[in-house]
This record gives sequence, structure tokens and C-alpha cells, in this order.
Amino acid sequence: MQWIIDGHNLIPHLRGFSLADLDDEQALIDLLGRFCRAKRDRVLVFFDRAQSGRAGEQKHGAVRAVFVPQSSSADAAISAYLHKQGARAKNDTLVSSDRTVQASARAHHLQVISSPDFASKITAALSSPSVPAEPETTLSADELRMWEQMFKSGKVDDE
Repeated sequence: MQWIIDGHNLIPHLRGFSLADLDDEQALIDLLGRFCRAKRDRVLVFFDRAQSGRAGEQKHGAVRAVFVPQSSSADAAISAYLHKQGARAKNDTLVSSDRTVQASARAHHLQVISSPDFASKITAALSSPSVPAEPETTLSADELRMWEQMFKSGKVDDE
């Protein structure tokens, strides 16, 4: 699945994140990367108000970040992306609490999830225990004796 995320709309809903932080966008990209690894999903995140010379798309593993120039907005870029994708976008899910962005997504038949709800999904995915490893098998008494003999003598007797 691919999540299409209105980045600056999501940041205020994540514990420990703030739009006032200088590295808020990179911090979100890093967090989304961990989320993608945990869920085996992909993310396309849009940020508006890109710094001069930083506008464009960057790839960070399963996370693609689109930095929208100051002359436009992430909302407009998301809408344009959805229009360009057409029917292919219907399998994606939009993350935003902005009603205009949500309406654009629904017009393209995308599922929509609010930013606070998605923030909860991230927290749950990253706090759930990982799949337990296979339990280690123990050696039988005969195997233990064989290994002890091998270490003591440097060779193993075949019985």
C-alpha cells in the first residue's frame, strides 16, 4: 500500500514533533521510513514552502518526499498528483486533516485517514513487538559430550 501524506499537516499530531523545529521534515521522513519497514508499505509525503534550491523530489528508501516550491502548496501538489495518477491512485490512502485535500482524494476514490488517526497508527506500528525469533534449540546430552570431547582433544570420535 502507498500512503500519500500531507507532511506539514501530520507533524503537529506526532508526539515530540513541531513545525517550529528546523529539521521537522527530515525527522518526519526518518519516522516514516521506520514505519514503512515495520508495515512493509510505501509513503509519498508532500511538504510545502520548500527552501530555495530544495524544491523537487527526494527518495529515502520506501519514502519519497516531494518538496513543493514556495510558489505553490502541498495541497495543490497532492491534488495534481492524484489527477495525474487517475484510477491508479484508488489503491492509495491519503493522510490529511485538511478538508479540501480530503475532498480531492475522495473525488479520486482514495481512502482518507485523518492526521491524528495516522499518528496513532505510526505509534502502534513502532511500539508493537517485532516477530519473535525462532527459539534456540538446546543440545542433547550426547551432543554436549561430543562438543566437550572435541574441544578438549581437538578431534571427535565417531561412535
